[in-house]
Amino acid sequence: MNGIKKEIAMELKAHILPFWMGLKDDVHGGFYGAVDHELVVNQKADKGGIASARILWAYAAAYRVTGEQEYLDCADHAYAFLYDKVYDHEFQGIYWMLDYQGNPVDTRKHIYAQAFAVYALSEYYRATHHQEALDLAKTIYQVIENKGYDEEREAYLEEFNRYWLQKPNKMLSENGVIADITTNTHLHILEAYTNLYRVWKNASLEKRLIRLVHIFYDKIYNRDTKFLKVFFDKNWCEIVNLKSFGHDIEASWLLDDAIKVLNIQKPKYTEMVIDIAYNIGDYAIEKDGSLINEEHNDKKDTTRIWWGQAEAMVGFLNAYERTGDTYFLGLVKQLWQYTKDHMIDVRQGGEWHWSIDQHGQLSKKPLVEPWKTPYHNTRFCIELMERKWSHDT
Repeated sequence: MNGIKKEIAMELKAHILPFWMGLKDDVHGGFYGAVDHELVVNQKADKGGIASARILWAYAAAYRVTGEQEYLDCADHAYAFLYDKVYDHEFQGIYWMLDYQGNPVDTRKHIYAQAFAVYALSEYYRATHHQEALDLAKTIYQVIENKGYDEEREAYLEEFNRYWLQKPNKMLSENGVIADITTNTHLHILEAYTNLYRVWKNASLEKRLIRLVHIFYDKIYNRDTKFLKVFFDKNWCEIVNLKSFGHDIEASWLLDDAIKVLNIQKPKYTEMVIDIAYNIGDYAIEKDGSLINEEHNDKKDTTRIWWGQAEAMVGFLNAYERTGDTYFLGLVKQLWQYTKDHMIDVRQGGEWHWSIDQHGQLSKKPLVEPWKTPYHNTRFCIELMERKWSHDT
């Protein structure tokens, strides 16, 4: 496995991180918001709030793991933009979208976006011990709890305007529905709170993180099919027949991460994590070793998306560490081979392609836009570099 680990470390240090470093905007702050498939940088593209947080997370994590000064410089640069421009100092929370100069152009507040701010700020604090960043992470955490949690429904809400009045969840609904509750938002709050709890052992935060793990087990995970439900109405009723394979395998290891950080000893949660991984391995991995996208109304979408491959490699390696079943190691190797052969853009100045369709055709979608950031592939590299690749009994 050392050969694969070296390849992955090289992909991170020689390809992914240098690509994004080249997008640093030294005039207006942050990073340029768009690069099309022909590798043309749009220096006047809007800059996403979520993207800004994800870039901060990526360079903070890279610095924490490698100690390289150039990654710290990028993390500091990303933090300054997030603190000065993306965060709303008057009404709290981060904005959805800014123009290239750092002026807010879409001031809505989405709980999903706030979660990424907490995730990034807590990682930046892990790497630098910058107290201001931890304080801001705590503030946004309190905003999520005070504005975004519905005690009666045991659910996190989704979308608000700048002043925290609730709006229909247009930004995180797909497949022809407007969802009151989404698995995606709950997953990324779980991810954020886990990272915050690593650096801030607060009793209230601990209770809320435990509650989130239980919400997944009780309301989101289907114990019969082993899939996660995706979109819900306000009463937690599933509103679309949808399976999202990338989110399932991502949830498997993020849930396990929370369980480990909390030191929860509940077999039912561990079984959930492992069963999800087996299920996705059996149902959503193709003969070429890749992970397909989703299934809607019993029809599979066999598009291979960049982030799904990245999350699947982490999820299956985590499942191997939990079970010792070499089946999962085989899946990781196949996925990495597929990613090298098809997903990584080997052109000079490229990064990772967005997707490949069922016919093997490369998507012409942008290499950089508000939803295409260095978060998934940087994290995949770091997770596989840091993990032991061994089963601890």
